[in-house]
Amino acid sequence: MAELVTMPKFGLTMKKGTIVKWLVSEGTPVEAGSPIAEIMTEKISNQLEAPVAGSLLRIVVDKGATVPVGTPIAILGEPDEDIEALIASCAKAASTATTTAGGGSPSAERVTVAASPDGRVSATPAARKLAQELGVDLHCVPGTGADGRVTREDVLAADVADIVAEEARTSQRDIEYSGMRRAIGEHMAMSWTIAPKVTHHSTVDVTELMAFRARLNHGRKERDKLSVTAILVKAVANALTRMPEVNASLDGDVIHIWQEINVGVAMALPGGLIVPVVRDADKKGFSDIGREISAFSRKAARNRLEPDDLVGGTFTITNVGGYKSVDWFTPIINQPESAILGVGRIVDSVVAVDGSPVVRPTMGLSLSFDHRVLDGAPAASFLALLMALVTNPYAMVG
Repeated sequence: MAELVTMPKFGLTMKKGTIVKWLVSEGTPVEAGSPIAEIMTEKISNQLEAPVAGSLLRIVVDKGATVPVGTPIAILGEPDEDIEALIASCAKAASTATTTAGGGSPSAERVTVAASPDGRVSATPAARKLAQELGVDLHCVPGTGADGRVTREDVLAADVADIVAEEARTSQRDIEYSGMRRAIGEHMAMSWTIAPKVTHHSTVDVTELMAFRARLNHGRKERDKLSVTAILVKAVANALTRMPEVNASLDGDVIHIWQEINVGVAMALPGGLIVPVVRDADKKGFSDIGREISAFSRKAARNRLEPDDLVGGTFTITNVGGYKSVDWFTPIINQPESAILGVGRIVDSVVAVDGSPVVRPTMGLSLSFDHRVLDGAPAASFLALLMALVTNPYAMVG
């Protein structure tokens, strides 16, 4: 029996999703649990799995469309099933879907062709034979025959068009501005536009921090060792407990001072980045924070982060030190937060200790803040407090 596939709810906060792409085409048999589509929610991409085994009889909502949770987006069933009633039941939902990429209607990425009730394209036998030989998908060939039937000439024209398009692509490589890339771009552009930002830059001696980290990691297995980022999350959380006015968001005419201290940690992904959140970081120890960040990293690598992992942040850390190329930079505030800490590389530098030049490991810190919420003086005080914790990490113990 044919079954509707609806836009899933991947997390408690998810209200709508965007179909980045369909991983299978109409008429393709699928197994229960096999991925059939890629869905984008906020800044996270998830794979939609087939709820039952069968064939993908009809794609109701096309690539690029955004629809609410629960909206019918496809029909699964047996190839010879009558799905007219199901198609009629979801026609309204499909017609009201809106796109988030590329503009136009939800069906802008597909070509309408004549099809029978079971989704089979109306085409002449000669057209079917030629399409099979040339590897042309009949679903993407506009028919010029009677009632939109695809002819042999239509298949030839489509094949020539594909060849011309492929030759045109040899001079450049285009990447579609959609999905995660578009979500990140729009979020960053919004933040840059609305927030009058200022960035304080500083350099801090991390001799004690590195010794403290080595002591904490002594005897640990490699996969359990704490990163510098994990220690900085704890330092930021400690500093925010002492200066709660930095743990804030502007909402219209109200500045919210958040009771919870939830520190987001920016993580790079192929084609983008993601910011999972360590909740109640001020109440967690170094080991708990380290394990949580490691778990987020593993989930991100397998595209298994959930929407709930990414919401509720009150402050963000973005560490590019691992690339060993950046000392200071201007990180963009992760709205609606009021501040973000950028962390640069650790390098050996000549510093003055008791009036004498010595070589010490130093690290660049960049604090960007929203001047609508914070002034320069309290932001500088927060950075000074953070630097004091970095140079004396034992102050965070106990």
